[in-house]
Amino acid sequence: MPDAPSDAVLDATGVAKRFGAVQALKNASLQVGAGQVVALMGANGAGKSTFVKILTGVLKPDAGHVRIRGRDSTVSNPAGARKWGLVPVYQEPSLIPDLSVADNLRLGDTAMAPFRHWVSELGLPDLDPDALIRSLPLASLRIVDLARALAIEPDVLLLDELTAALPTDLVERVLRVVRAQADAGRSVIYISHRFTEIAAICDRATVLRDGLTVGDVKIEPGIEERIVEMMLGGSVAAAVTEGRTARPLAAAPPRLSVKGLKTGTRLTDVSFDLHRGEVLGVVALEGQGQDELFDTLAGNRKASAGTVEVDGSPRTFSHPADAIAAGLTLVPGDRAHALLMSRSVRENIAIPLLARFRNWGAIRMGEEAAKVAHAIETLQIDTRAQGEVRRLSGGNQQKVTIARWIAKGVQTLLLFDPTRGIDIRTKRQIYSLVRDLADQGAAVLFYTSELAEVRLACDRAVVIFNGRVVDVIDAKDADEATLMRAAYGLTGKVPA
Repeated sequence: MPDAPSDAVLDATGVAKRFGAVQALKNASLQVGAGQVVALMGANGAGKSTFVKILTGVLKPDAGHVRIRGRDSTVSNPAGARKWGLVPVYQEPSLIPDLSVADNLRLGDTAMAPFRHWVSELGLPDLDPDALIRSLPLASLRIVDLARALAIEPDVLLLDELTAALPTDLVERVLRVVRAQADAGRSVIYISHRFTEIAAICDRATVLRDGLTVGDVKIEPGIEERIVEMMLGGSVAAAVTEGRTARPLAAAPPRLSVKGLKTGTRLTDVSFDLHRGEVLGVVALEGQGQDELFDTLAGNRKASAGTVEVDGSPRTFSHPADAIAAGLTLVPGDRAHALLMSRSVRENIAIPLLARFRNWGAIRMGEEAAKVAHAIETLQIDTRAQGEVRRLSGGNQQKVTIARWIAKGVQTLLLFDPTRGIDIRTKRQIYSLVRDLADQGAAVLFYTSELAEVRLACDRAVVIFNGRVVDVIDAKDADEATLMRAAYGLTGKVPA
């Protein structure tokens, strides 16, 4: 274990935090030196986000000490953290959706000129400051949040799964900027489940497991297996790192057939067939129409051209209820939009069941409870904090968004980046679940911003560039280089 820096800008030791029956942190420690990028790693529920919120004054620790530049920290709120030079970018954007980008900057006393500089450096030079936050896709919101933080010129930048909602082109820009911050003498705490990113920009990794700091290692070639072992334990690590090759497509009539679909200005001409028993991947860089595609199929937007057929019958969706009635159910990329955060796990999973289990106004609680219990068991949801979904880890929250449709019964599942911000073990559970659903006859449309997932979970992948499908690639041929080339439009093959 490498020594902690003697000139630590931030030195946290023995930090503990309890939420009711859940001990989120037991004994967590972290040291970050000037000019260092330190990865904070651990499985979902290990306590990473809680630790960051304590460091930045959102939460008050029950025990432990935090020292900044050798002085005991008196950070008691985010504004206080900013005065100490600590600025976070949380896993979910901390922006007010009904205000414009410019209004959000004014609320945070952030100057427009440096913000414009950083948002351009990060790949969104044409961002309209007058655009409402709620009108922007999640990836753009993450860039806005980061640009706002960089404009403050923080001494310590805390990034919680920042790249999990970003396509590869924007990820590369973010990594360059983060490394440049360290080269300029600033410190960065970087939370990510992507080992390629950790290897590219981090100097060390501090690993949490079950609320404890279990190790601190130097980033060097081959360290990934050691980190996985520390996060999950040796026997579990071996099980979850085994790859799985997607099966060949079975012959079956299309469950969902999309022809010439156009929505707005970004989705211009998309066609594909999705079969029962198939997991069809969708690959695209930021802003190529994938958001509009899923929103249209889920009934959140109306198509301006093209057709959608379900089991051979033309369908039009004017409302999400229309899509759900046709058997199309969406798990959105932003789980905060899908969940009632102050309600219980049971209530969140049972939402689609309410109409089914009514009898002259009464809900048949026994049947509902059985369905909910089955979904919780299937997805192995940690329900220790089930009094409120907001108390769950990000991975368990994502499982809840999927579990509600497992409880209802799945025909066609629309998954938009379902493993965003999820640890290795939970990712593998979702891959396995998706394959099991397909084995049982469900059809799954699976957009992912992580190209490696296509081989792990899908049978085929359609690649969208400039609002059109430019390639269809079998899972066995879907290596990252091939997918990336197609995603940039560098292919001469256009499906018939």
